[in-house]
Amino acid sequence: MAEYKTEEQKKKFYKSKAWENLRLEALKRDNHECQQCKREGGVHVDSKKVEGERKSIELNVHHKYEIEHYPKLALALDNLETLCLNCHNKAHDRVFGATKKKKWDDERW
Repeated sequence: MAEYKTEEQKKKFYKSKAWENLRLEALKRDNHECQQCKREGGVHVDSKKVEGERKSIELNVHHKYEIEHYPKLALALDNLETLCLNCHNKAHDRVFGATKKKKWDDERW
């Protein structure tokens, strides 16, 4: 069984034809919509390709159980979910631009 512990192993997996085909299948199944936004009552759909311009990345296909820890589920469609970039970053605890809330609001002496 393949392992996905190193960055090189993960890059090789995410560039594979098997992953690309499964990724497209997951996007199609999820109607090119962020499933987390949908659960919260919102809608976030994929961007449209404009001729002559680079398509902006709006959606990621997310492994619910990460391939590093669950390599058997790397190519399992049931382990995949379409998420917008914001929800995908939240799922991985990557929140950018957030300021840490102060413990106290009063001034220091």
